[in-house]
Amino acid sequence: MIDRQGIIVYLHHLKQAKSLRKFGHVHYISRKMKYVVLYCDQAEVEEVMRKIERLPSVKKVVPSYRPFVKTEYENAKPDKAKEYDYKIGL
Repeated sequence: MIDRQGIIVYLHHLKQAKSLRKFGHVHYISRKMKYVVLYCDQAEVEEVMRKIERLPSVKKVVPSYRPFVKTEYENAKPDKAKEYDYKIGL
């Protein structure tokens, strides 16, 4: 399985949003805030970001840090009130 990472691209105008398809998979386009969420291979993220930053319609390019955030939590204790409710069957 190939690791993928998101890139958030802020644009001046949304007309150029479709042209970003050649850099990766366009996942989401925000019309209100004028940004595009783009997914590409994690090994190619730096290179793709440099290419996208050179485009004239791009304001800012930010990588997603989701692959680096730890999702397994330690010492997570359940709430006693909720645990009691689950035993009763509510």
